[in-house]
Amino acid sequence: MKKNTTIRTTTLLLMLLFIALGCETEKILFSGPYHIRFTEASITKKESFSEAIKIEVHLAGLAPSEDITIKYGITGSAREGIDYTVANDQNTVTIKKGEYFGYIEVHLINNANNILRSQDVIFTLLSVSDSKLEVGQGPSAIGKTFSLTIQDDCILAGAYSGVQNVFDVPINDIAISSTDCENYLLSNWNIGFFSPPYDYTLNFIDNGDNTITIPAQGEGETLDGKGVVDPLTRKITFDLTLTYKDENDQDVEEKYAFTLTPSL
Repeated sequence: MKKNTTIRTTTLLLMLLFIALGCETEKILFSGPYHIRFTEASITKKESFSEAIKIEVHLAGLAPSEDITIKYGITGSAREGIDYTVANDQNTVTIKKGEYFGYIEVHLINNANNILRSQDVIFTLLSVSDSKLEVGQGPSAIGKTFSLTIQDDCILAGAYSGVQNVFDVPINDIAISSTDCENYLLSNWNIGFFSPPYDYTLNFIDNGDNTITIPAQGEGETLDGKGVVDPLTRKITFDLTLTYKDENDQDVEEKYAFTLTPSL
């Protein structure tokens, strides 16, 4: 009896295996409706962000045989010409023939005034030149709108380039940040002063009168100093003093000076 049960079980397992092998996975292909939409829903940037912001609009469908022109509207609390500018032809974005993506290019205007708040720019797709394409995806028109939030930044915050001397080639990717517009953090400022070139950070204080104070910081070796801000160009000149003990336990001071220029 046990032998017959084993045979029946084995036979059943083999039948199930053959059925499973005989079944093919059904390929599900997107068949429409074809549409255009924003790829992302939102993004947040500080007003000191100096690079172009490219807001992507894409075509979900076959590659177009001719250029597609998409019209969009702009609303929100941010002010064009004061908080931002749009580089494209006003209120239109184009997806070129044979391509799938178009871009609305936005540039932020850094009008930092030490008042920390935020503004929104809301882009809404309105129509497309190809009548066979829908605007947004599905009945709820997913991707029809895109929100750009612009966060105000502190006056001295942002990206900078730096030089030790006026004839030096500027070093980029120096950053200044703050959460209260009084206490600042300077990052990646080591432009050939120390070896190896670690990404040193430095705290400083905005005195509110176009001068800055660098309080003593560090252990064993301490840095402190002062600086001056040009209110017109926002260039900042730092004068630092590095203090440490030599092999004879005597205090040694080294002076360092450099100038930072805001990146455009």
